[in-house]
Amino acid sequence: MKILFSLLVVIGLSTGGYFLWKNAPAKSVEVEAPSRPTTALVESRDIDFAVSAAGDIGPADQVSVRPEINGRIEELPVDIGDKVKKGALLCRLDDRDLQIERSQRMIEIDGARLQLQKAKRNHVRSKQLFADKLISQEVFDDSKTDFDLATNAVDRADQALKLVDDKLRKTRILAPFDCTVLTRPVSLGQTVSGAAGFNSGTEVMSIANLNDMVVNAHVNQADVVRLQVGRDVQIQAESVPGTKMRGVVERVAPQAVIKNGIKGFSARIAIKEIDPRIRPGMTALLSIPVSSADNVLAVPLAAVFSERGERFVFVKNDDDTFERRPIILGVTDYAYAEVVQGLSGGEIVSLDQTVNGNQPKAPEAAGTKKSTSRTGTDEKKVAGPSTTTPAVAPANVASPSTVKAVNRSAGS
Repeated sequence: MKILFSLLVVIGLSTGGYFLWKNAPAKSVEVEAPSRPTTALVESRDIDFAVSAAGDIGPADQVSVRPEINGRIEELPVDIGDKVKKGALLCRLDDRDLQIERSQRMIEIDGARLQLQKAKRNHVRSKQLFADKLISQEVFDDSKTDFDLATNAVDRADQALKLVDDKLRKTRILAPFDCTVLTRPVSLGQTVSGAAGFNSGTEVMSIANLNDMVVNAHVNQADVVRLQVGRDVQIQAESVPGTKMRGVVERVAPQAVIKNGIKGFSARIAIKEIDPRIRPGMTALLSIPVSSADNVLAVPLAAVFSERGERFVFVKNDDDTFERRPIILGVTDYAYAEVVQGLSGGEIVSLDQTVNGNQPKAPEAAGTKKSTSRTGTDEKKVAGPSTTTPAVAPANVASPSTVKAVNRSAGS
């Protein structure tokens, strides 16, 4: 009996403990979130501001070779990838029919010249007889007309021969400059149409001068105002890691176009130092330096605030309080701003909107405060204390998608 009672007690205690454990509140695990810095040191930095863009690499001169006349390809001495010198033969069409036509034109010229000689003799004789009053005016005029017609016949025959010679010249297509054959969609013996025919003629091949390469880029409209013709450009080929080339802004289109849903301007960058691994059609990443400042005092943009066009920071005092101090900014990027006036090296500035344990006071009438926008131009009256928000980057900073800012600490 005692054993049964002890067993019931043990079962009861076990059941109660289970329910207590199941219904007990879970212990909360507090994870201390990493705190972000609230202050920053005024120190010297190198600030580089550059406009970024992307474009396609292509030859400066590219030609689609199409014959001017119809014919059959008789000779095709080049193929894809061949390097051709200026004036070398690219393609020759069959000219046998034209050679026969040229022979006919030569015979016509000989006949016309014989007729001209005969008409000239008759006209000279008639002129002498007319002076001696042995023939009438009508006979003399007829001899002169025959002479003029024979002269015109010789001229027409000469022009016809020149047309045939011109067609013969067009059967030979020569390289207009030192080039490389990019494509050659035709084969030997294929019949092609001239440029004046259907679909502007048959493309025999495409050639390009790969010694002079350019990058055709699309620059955002917010950045194009900073571009100048002749400005140096740093070029990297996306498909060739580590490639660095130098380029120069050659021209910027005067009218905006929309590409991939972004309005911008077409810019042409001439590559001055070409890597031999570069091929037409590769994607190029461009970095166009706009402004820079070396070893200047700088603060993070998060520490710069703006109110009604005035930019200022909150500087830490010796008693751990902060004072508002106006500043003048110089070159900026998307992380730091150059301080031209208002701060000294080694000072500490606040990155928060509130300092000294409360919100900073603004010079407003009692009971009415003005909220301060990031740009200093959008102000609304609200009741209660004022709120000062960080200032945006100055006007020389564009959208993040189009600007590449390179910040280098002094001495790094």
